[in-house]
Amino acid sequence: MTRMTTAEYRGYQQICGPDGAMMVIAADQRGGMRKIMAASPAEEAGISEATLGETKADITKFLASQASCVLLDPVCAVPHVVNDGVLARDTALLIGLDASGFDTTPEGYRNSKLVPGIDARRVRALGGTGGKIMVYLRADRPEADTRNIAILRECIADFEREDLLLVVEFLTYDLPGESKSDYQAAFPGLIEAGTRICLDLGSKVLKLPYPGTEAACANITAMCGDVPWAVLSAGVDHETFVGQVEIAIRNGASGVIAGRALWKDCISLDRAVTQHRLTTIAVPRLQQIQSVVKRCRAGQAQAAA
Repeated sequence: MTRMTTAEYRGYQQICGPDGAMMVIAADQRGGMRKIMAASPAEEAGISEATLGETKADITKFLASQASCVLLDPVCAVPHVVNDGVLARDTALLIGLDASGFDTTPEGYRNSKLVPGIDARRVRALGGTGGKIMVYLRADRPEADTRNIAILRECIADFEREDLLLVVEFLTYDLPGESKSDYQAAFPGLIEAGTRICLDLGSKVLKLPYPGTEAACANITAMCGDVPWAVLSAGVDHETFVGQVEIAIRNGASGVIAGRALWKDCISLDRAVTQHRLTTIAVPRLQQIQSVVKRCRAGQAQAAA
């Protein structure tokens, strides 16, 4: 199992809260954020990078300031949130390397893309505590993952050379012609097998979809050993995510990296509305998740004593 260096571990400490659990607000989405904010395809097409940047600045100021870290993209959000003084001095910053969207092969496989010019050295220059890379994996189809594994391997090696923290995320997906029930049945195994791929490539911190069951969470934890993993929200509703967080933390997850479950019904093209909803809706949701994490970790500590 690959262990963090001193410098990487220092970065990891900074993306965690005082309780040692990761609590990261994810706001690196671009295409998905446009869809949420727009009332029509025409309105969606008219949302500029500058407008997205303003929304991400509001998420950073009004929501992420209550957490330990924010995850942002280098297209719309960074370096502006740093240079404009929006990012609080004690809020860590992860910078996403992955570009919005993906390419699809004739077989229906997804090939991930990177933001041009963003590597470990550039992440450091932009003020990042570390980076985050997301790729798509369909672990039961090795031929589907060749390009994405190559991307992961190179990104992990690049951040190791720079001695900078890298959070590795993967998502899985259904294939053309695959029924919903077949995909749901395969899902826990796809998450476990994808996790194994990421670990074998040398990942040191993981951001993973909720694996689907309590047993799968325990299996992920056993597989990861000393490698911490955080559960992501994948856009589910808040109450569903709270339940997933409780199961994941109780079974060894080291924290949460959450985005849409917190803010998807808070952002608007009207910034005043966004700011009000982030304060009155998203922050209480975050506080509820923080309470769940704290309670579950306290229970683990008592059980271990």
